[in-house]
Amino acid sequence: MAKEPVRVLVTGAAGQIGYALVPMIARGVMLGPDQPVILHMLDIPPAAEALNGVKMELVDAAFPLLKGVVATTDVVEACTGVSIAVMVGGFPRKEGMERKDVMSKNVAIYKSQASALGSYAAANCKVLVVANPANTNALILKEFAPSISEKNITCLTRLDHNRALGQVSERLNVPVSDVKNVIIWGNHSSTQYPDVNHATVKTPAGEKPVRELVANDEWLHGEFITTVQQRGAAIIKARKLSSALSAASSACDHIRDWVLGTPEGCIERKHSLLIFSSVGTLQGTWVSMGVYSDGSYNVPAGLIYSFPVTCCNGVWTIVQGLPIDDLSRKKLDLTAEELTEEKALAYSCLS
Repeated sequence: MAKEPVRVLVTGAAGQIGYALVPMIARGVMLGPDQPVILHMLDIPPAAEALNGVKMELVDAAFPLLKGVVATTDVVEACTGVSIAVMVGGFPRKEGMERKDVMSKNVAIYKSQASALGSYAAANCKVLVVANPANTNALILKEFAPSISEKNITCLTRLDHNRALGQVSERLNVPVSDVKNVIIWGNHSSTQYPDVNHATVKTPAGEKPVRELVANDEWLHGEFITTVQQRGAAIIKARKLSSALSAASSACDHIRDWVLGTPEGCIERKHSLLIFSSVGTLQGTWVSMGVYSDGSYNVPAGLIYSFPVTCCNGVWTIVQGLPIDDLSRKKLDLTAEELTEEKALAYSCLS
């Protein structure tokens, strides 16, 4: 029996990331090679003509899994019946703008879109916020879509996670698929903490800790962290455009693992006690997602904060019990402080 199509919303669909993302979704990269989709694309009225051009290209590409395209500037039409929403649209910071100016613009956008999603999206709709400030935009969306569970509103830190995997892969000259369990803690900003303390690499002799194989703490505590934190700016400098391709690919990774599960994610969930392997990390694979904090790892509850998670049957669970050293503790707290400030700034824009 053929599967029923899933309706997937992409906001800001005429922009750079949207243009890279919609063909990936239509090709099955996000939901699998046997899952038909109906794409809902939303953008602002000045982008309506460009949005129609994207729709024309989707028709011309003749994707077998694509069963329909809705291209609109109407937020209600865009949100109606969608089961997955990828929120790429937002107001970027422009030269001379204060943080509060950018925040107030995004609060207005996310308030409107949250209201439409809460009223018109399918029950149990999963939401991924990509537009910056992603963590705080997701928090605003949660505030104004009370009918959507806090477990169903996330933000994208998978791009940073994948960047960290890539840096380790290049440093050790191993396939990126052999590296696992890096962590991005905190905010999708320059305060994020890329952590390899629990990461491993597959070797002929079994899984080995990244820290042991790199054998260079100066690089791991310095250049590695700053490279991941500042990679977006480096790509803009090199390409003169943002990292749209990798952002789109990471959004697909985030949703795919959330919906279809992380490797061995369901096995881990059956165990009430965490089983640690000989190298001190959990068996199985986890990924980084910006999710609603429940106070795990002493992160203040009520922030959207990036944690290591496993996913099973469409539900994410924060990986528990990882030891946190003093250096990591300071970095976890620093990025939490920034998110607390962002939250206060966003709420000040609501009044």
